[in-house]
Amino acid sequence: MSKLVILNLGKGNLHSGFSFVTIQLFCEKSLDEPLQEEDNSQWRQFQGSLPASPILLDLYRRWQLLYELIYESRYINVGLRQPQLKDEDIKIDDADVTHFSDVDFYKVCDELQKQIDIWLDAEEFRHIDRQLRMQLSSDDEIRFIIQSEDILLRKLPWHLWRFFSDYPKAEVGLSSIEFETKTQVKNHTQQVKILAILGDSKGIDIDTDRKILESLPSAKTVFLVEPKHSELDALLWDNQGWNIIYFAGHSYSSKEDNTGYIHINKNEYLSIKYFTNGLKKALKNGLQIAIFNSCDGLGLAQKLEDLHIPQIIVMRERVPDKVAQEFLKQFLINFAEGQSFYLSVRQAREKLQGLESEFPAASWLPVIFQNPAEISPLWENLRGKNQELKKYISCSSCQLKINYKITLTASLIVTSLMTLIRYFGILQPWEMKAFDHLMQMRSPESEDSRLLIVGADEKDIRTYGYPLPDAVITRLLDKLQQYQPAAIGLSIVRDSPVPINDTASNQALINHFQKNHNLIAVCALNNSPEQSIAPPSQSPEIPLGFVDLFDDKDKIVRRYLLSRSENPISEASPCTTKYSFGWQLAYQYLNAKKIPVATFKDDWKFGTFVINHLEKSSGGYQNLDARGNQLLINYRHTLDPIHIAQQVTLRDILNADSERFNPAWVKNRVILIGVVAPSVKDPHQTPEGEMRSLYIHAHVVSQLLSTVEDHRPLLWWLPKWSETLWIFCWSLTGSIVIWRVKISLHRGLALGICSAMLYGICWSIFALGGWIPLIPGIIALVAPWGVIWLGNTVYNKQQT
Repeated sequence: MSKLVILNLGKGNLHSGFSFVTIQLFCEKSLDEPLQEEDNSQWRQFQGSLPASPILLDLYRRWQLLYELIYESRYINVGLRQPQLKDEDIKIDDADVTHFSDVDFYKVCDELQKQIDIWLDAEEFRHIDRQLRMQLSSDDEIRFIIQSEDILLRKLPWHLWRFFSDYPKAEVGLSSIEFETKTQVKNHTQQVKILAILGDSKGIDIDTDRKILESLPSAKTVFLVEPKHSELDALLWDNQGWNIIYFAGHSYSSKEDNTGYIHINKNEYLSIKYFTNGLKKALKNGLQIAIFNSCDGLGLAQKLEDLHIPQIIVMRERVPDKVAQEFLKQFLINFAEGQSFYLSVRQAREKLQGLESEFPAASWLPVIFQNPAEISPLWENLRGKNQELKKYISCSSCQLKINYKITLTASLIVTSLMTLIRYFGILQPWEMKAFDHLMQMRSPESEDSRLLIVGADEKDIRTYGYPLPDAVITRLLDKLQQYQPAAIGLSIVRDSPVPINDTASNQALINHFQKNHNLIAVCALNNSPEQSIAPPSQSPEIPLGFVDLFDDKDKIVRRYLLSRSENPISEASPCTTKYSFGWQLAYQYLNAKKIPVATFKDDWKFGTFVINHLEKSSGGYQNLDARGNQLLINYRHTLDPIHIAQQVTLRDILNADSERFNPAWVKNRVILIGVVAPSVKDPHQTPEGEMRSLYIHAHVVSQLLSTVEDHRPLLWWLPKWSETLWIFCWSLTGSIVIWRVKISLHRGLALGICSAMLYGICWSIFALGGWIPLIPGIIALVAPWGVIWLGNTVYNKQQT
């Protein structure tokens, strides 16, 4: 197995640095290797940065100047594959010409290599280097592609980096940041088809190149010797196609516009733009490799890259005739014998070191330019065997091309799946937790001044006994009635006299209930007649409210039964009332203020406000037992949830303690009486924390009264079609992010920002009473990434 490494340097440069650098690592396989299921995971990406390093620019310019001086001084004795320039074209600072030697040149070479290692060993880049080395072995064949648009970066001798000495089967290639794959016609043949262009040969020996090409096995080479432009263009358009295009002769790159020119004959020197259409046709017909074995080829490579040619080899500077011939021979020998393209280039380049006593820096000259969307071929692939070439797992060329159709499809798939998952209630526990969280994140509210809670604490129980005697309760009610409350709710079960033999006190209590119709007694349904709790009396004159609370599967009370439906067990149950304790108290208060309470279709209407009841599917609830008229409780978010209203104890009222009790606290208020002593267990979990049932009833009464009088928002939710549209919108947002943002880290950041926006929207709407799907929205936002990844996985398997 071989590896592909892509180092993307982004838009930075050596003057300002590189703020965002990524490395992607892929695994490659040949077709004759078995494809393992786990290979789909052989993909890694790491992020970092690189500092500025202007010294590298100065050193390279110094190196380039000395290189030119050396070869200028040897021009008469050494054939260079570059046309002889006019004197005015050679611009060399006189101060640099005076004194130089090969020793100076090699010192600059050593310093340049040292500074490259220092730069790439920077703290900002060290994480990338460390992670990369952890994933690679010294035995791996590695194609190392460096992506950058900066011309000066491309000129650097990247092969000097210590990394390439640590990994002897790694070779570097250069690439643009933007690239694409091209569809090619598969022309089955048993020979490698080579178009060899032998241009102007003045002062150089290109016959040796011809002999090397003619000696290749299983190859058919067509030679064009000093062709005219029209002759060359005609062969580029030939429908038989070419696997390799080779040029030998003179070339150079213009320093003004960095455009490369080739001398195809003694009279014509042309840039690549004159062959654009012909090269596109050749590319469509199967062109894989372009070799320009001539001088100063970086300008040529840049224009060839724009055509998305898979592999290009050029020489970075002036190249002596002998160096060009030796490279061609060593490369083709290795490549034709079955070596990989990159390893063949590396070995041929390294063998040029044997010529460096005569031709300094000869091994620096060959440079690969690679289209990352394409796969490097073997010689056998070019002959027509294994035409599909080898593919690398999870690479960009093996991925689905994301467009608006795939984006929309992924969004629809995610929306459909989310709707189905919600229908079966799979997300309900998470949605309930999100509901509780949003409840707790609301702004604090003040206590409700319409309520007063009279709680029997531990001292009251020790003083008056437990259960509280009927006589004590009667005294308490007598006291409270004197101060003209709007309603009194006694949340204390009294289905038998207390004490059991004090029937006189119990009758006095019952008389109190019959006389004062603003006094609400309680009973309990408890789901069956046997477990029901009876009211103090079965007299129809006593207003009753059931105190049953209903929690969800996680034992948290979020909803409240305002009134119940007709039920067969009601006939046998001693608790026959249809109305809850909280409903009765709210009704009494509003009735005292001449505010009507009536039914509106299937809902209750308090004043002008319709209280929408919970249905089978409401908000995050799915398949809810929605019998009766159930209210979604909008707990009053006070600093302490049990301090929903002012509170006093029984003794404060019975002893008329002026410091702890003011009769004005009773007038026109709703009074709730119950036991709050911790020794009497009555715990219930709510979104606001644990509280006693007395306080939950108080929260419900406060919610109803605040809605009518303060216009405090009720909790509401969207209809199902609106929730589905909401989920689709966020799914589409996630799909668009995956489509438009290519780098994984950037995608994650973008989705994180979108998630924060989604949370902010849901929180803001919840503050206004709206329960919008938060968890389904977040999952829908992120899920398209998984859907598209899964699509790529299936697509990869089909391709391999």
